[in-house]
Amino acid sequence: MKSDAEITEILAAYDLTRSVWAASELVGCHWRTVKRYVGQRESGALPTARERQCRVIDPFLEKIEEKVEASRGKIRADILHGTLAAMGFEGSERTTRRAVAEAKKAFWAGRRRVYRPWVAEPGLWLQFDWGEGPRIGGRRTKLFCAWLAWSRFRVVVPSWDETSGSLITCLDTVLRRIGAAPMYLLTDNAKTVTVKHIAGVPVRHPIMVEAGRHYGCKIETCEPYDPESKGGAECTVKIAKADLVPTDTNLQEAYGSFADLERACLAWNSAVNGRKHRETQQIPAVMLAEELALMHAVAAEPFAAALGEERLVGDDRTIRWKHVKYSVPPGFEDTAVWAREHGEQLIVTAQTEHGLAEIWRHELSRPGHPVILDEHYPDHPGGGNDPRPVHIRPRTDAEEAFCGLGEGAKRWLVEAAASGAARIQAKMARAVELADAVGADVVEEALGMAAIWGRFAEGDLPALCDHVARTRQGDQGVWVDEEYSAQPGTSGWAALPGIVSTSK
Repeated sequence: MKSDAEITEILAAYDLTRSVWAASELVGCHWRTVKRYVGQRESGALPTARERQCRVIDPFLEKIEEKVEASRGKIRADILHGTLAAMGFEGSERTTRRAVAEAKKAFWAGRRRVYRPWVAEPGLWLQFDWGEGPRIGGRRTKLFCAWLAWSRFRVVVPSWDETSGSLITCLDTVLRRIGAAPMYLLTDNAKTVTVKHIAGVPVRHPIMVEAGRHYGCKIETCEPYDPESKGGAECTVKIAKADLVPTDTNLQEAYGSFADLERACLAWNSAVNGRKHRETQQIPAVMLAEELALMHAVAAEPFAAALGEERLVGDDRTIRWKHVKYSVPPGFEDTAVWAREHGEQLIVTAQTEHGLAEIWRHELSRPGHPVILDEHYPDHPGGGNDPRPVHIRPRTDAEEAFCGLGEGAKRWLVEAAASGAARIQAKMARAVELADAVGADVVEEALGMAAIWGRFAEGDLPALCDHVARTRQGDQGVWVDEEYSAQPGTSGWAALPGIVSTSK
């Protein structure tokens, strides 16, 4: 086989001499070679094309085509090689693999699935799908991934499950973050969207139909194995999982709480929507501004049919469900929330600044056993069973002067009042006078020591101030050592039989 440069040289020599013999002498090859390449050029064939030679597997090609046809292109070459070897084929398995590959290629040539590329119009299509999220405290989470097909604007919202209530909640959140609603909502045939198929026609879930009517959208489901209508949402799920779910490849740290996952999703949304998309070479956030003009407004009130029953949060941050009180996080006092049961849990959903969101889940309880969580009352530590902390609120100038000495003075006041000490106000005034004389820091430390040791008598505070002053000057005082005692010893007992003295 000649190279392309040699073939070009042979043809150029023939064009120059118009003689096969002369051209062969010029290039140094056989005249038949020159004649063959010139003949191929004259007939319009490629000069580099070679005539097919007979192969050892040619007598078995009909059997190969028969097996490929019967298996609809799924038979394996190694299995077919065993059959051919039993029929007398003496070639190698490599030869069989090449022949089977050619037969499969010819089989699928007339059966290849051809589809028309989907060119999305602005303002029409929003696709969404679910993905497996990270585990938080050993519990599974889900990622609700949505994107606008034209602008490629993506939104990822975390959730605990894929129930109808969670689906409506996430969908409401996505629409409010986008700022408008499209004409169609496209997803797969999950049970929360499609109840069943009759003669290939999907039967929609009644709740989803009502939700679509509430937001002015029509629910559509994709065809199975349709990459054009399903691939966009699945690609969003794949990218979100690669960035948000901790793996060995992205070295993402585990999330300590569900709020951490929500913040990570918000940061991810801002990042992907603020950079150029590979397909459009434009920033999705910029394209969204153009697409919003062709979309309609989102309903002012959320679709609450799938969120449960409405409850009003009282001033005590609780709602009542089946005669049981359940607490909710701060910030929802005197507002309406929605509650629904899911298994053994009570799910509470509320309207937040980012749209509908699940604010808490409680384990179901029974009447007489309210579910009140300490984390919902950060301004009331200790719960209702511990004594309430004393709040010091000075009202007179003398009280403000005393409390201004520091925390030691406040502790002294609380402990002195609790012990029923006499003439507390006079002692407070005396402390302020001592602060002017020896320093506020010395008096403050002495008051703290008095509060710890219960020293509230008339002369205790000046004595403690002297002690603090001496200590600061280097006199550490006398410390009692248990090795020595001023008590009478027992050495006199040593004369008694059987008794050993232990005195030092």
